[in-house]
Amino acid sequence: KVKEPLPVEYPLIKKNHTIFCYLHLAADNKLVQALKKSGCRAIAFETVELPDGSLPLLAPMSKIAGRLSVQVGVHFLQKSKGGKGVLLSGAAGVRNGRVTVIGGGTVGLNAVLSALGLGAEVTVIDNKHRKLEFYYEHFEGRVRTLPSYPEVISEELGRSDLVVGAVLVTGARAPRVITKEMIACMEQGSVFVDVAIDQGGCSETSIPTTHDSPVYKTLGVTHYCVTNMPSLVSGTSTYSLSNTILPYVAALAEGGIEKNDALSKGINVDNGELRINFD
Repeated sequence: KVKEPLPVEYPLIKKNHTIFCYLHLAADNKLVQALKKSGCRAIAFETVELPDGSLPLLAPMSKIAGRLSVQVGVHFLQKSKGGKGVLLSGAAGVRNGRVTVIGGGTVGLNAVLSALGLGAEVTVIDNKHRKLEFYYEHFEGRVRTLPSYPEVISEELGRSDLVVGAVLVTGARAPRVITKEMIACMEQGSVFVDVAIDQGGCSETSIPTTHDSPVYKTLGVTHYCVTNMPSLVSGTSTYSLSNTILPYVAALAEGGIEKNDALSKGINVDNGELRINFD
């Protein structure tokens, strides 16, 4: 599979099964209990981890989601879509649109690349100084870099047209770094795209949505909280993911999970036991 088992599929999961897909268990306790009850082995794409700490099976979808976050944000900034009617590139004599990306990982980097490509003024907020250094040096000062403190986030949200939530803690629930009070600082018609919604969302105001009904407004701010954003561009996503997972599927087929440290780290549930910490 690609996404996690559906409730209708829970009774079909048996002890001799190995489930290998995106699980996002931190946001789905019912699925956790179903997997434990089945006795199966469940390996999550998003927690397969290489020795350098990188997440090879999460990265391709994170790149796509990051690019899409700005694309959908631009769409819902349009006046006809309930937005404030701001063009990210600005115009002669008119300021550029302001994009703030919270979280400087793979999602964040690709959101930044997309926003810069559209001519926006871009700010990255992260709690790791080395990441801020990377953005400052790599983009030669074209990206504003700020530390992740509540007062900093509040101030930046107040001046932003589009905010992208790109916070990740591997395998764990996304930290709620954005409060209702911070959202209230944003101008009416601004847009918040929570890419972290698969892991529970990084804002107190985030509620999972679908492609059929992707947005809602809270405190005058348009919230886009669609789980599985990459399925918007399923053609690109399918080929990207297939190319990446093939070596790992082959390793599983050969029964070599115990000899593959990356796959072993991806085990979330095994024989009725939870093997991952959500905190």
